[in-house]
Amino acid sequence: MEVKHNIGFVTLLLTMIAGYCDTVTFVAAGSIFSAHVTGNFIVFAYQFVKGSDINAWVKLLTFPVFILAVIVGGRIAAKVLNHYTILFWEGLLLFFAGILVAVLNYNGVFTEVMMYAVVMLTVFAMGLQNAFGKLYAKETHGPTTMMTGNVTQASLDFGNLIKNKFKDPDAWGSLKKQMITILGFLVGCFLGAYVGKQFGLVTLVFPGLAMMICYYYHRKN
Repeated sequence: MEVKHNIGFVTLLLTMIAGYCDTVTFVAAGSIFSAHVTGNFIVFAYQFVKGSDINAWVKLLTFPVFILAVIVGGRIAAKVLNHYTILFWEGLLLFFAGILVAVLNYNGVFTEVMMYAVVMLTVFAMGLQNAFGKLYAKETHGPTTMMTGNVTQASLDFGNLIKNKFKDPDAWGSLKKQMITILGFLVGCFLGAYVGKQFGLVTLVFPGLAMMICYYYHRKN
């Protein structure tokens, strides 16, 4: 038998993890987005016109890494029955990234190059999550790594509620779903900002553990 999936819980968890990872890498690793990688184009362009050094170009590397991760996610999905296998690999990568930082810091060899390597592992993990969202759209209430579409839908729902004097049950239902994604991401961002500033990239172990727990909870018995 298969454990019944709680879509609301999975949506909340994934959005929190995406917001968390996106903010942790931005705060603790040179202003690099790991979930919303197109945002790195903006940061790169800004740093480029300011005459920044070659490190600014690292932000562009997130794009091919992200694409590769999505391709790998598609390959994984084609070979497994459990949809959550993709999330297991995402969690494993995040957990490994955090442990790697801890080990390197302990030995005093956590260099800038290693920092960027850890960021790329995180970007790869987020690419897997994006692949999960596209391949298994019914497993969540909406996109879990980019909130623009969710905010747009929430705005349309709110507009319909105003139009119908807040008596539209379909709009209410849709709005509640969108609020799970938006608030989950926002909470993740706040958590990521705090722990990223205080403790750095080592805190990637926490979303990694959460994702692997999610996998084991939803695996087939």
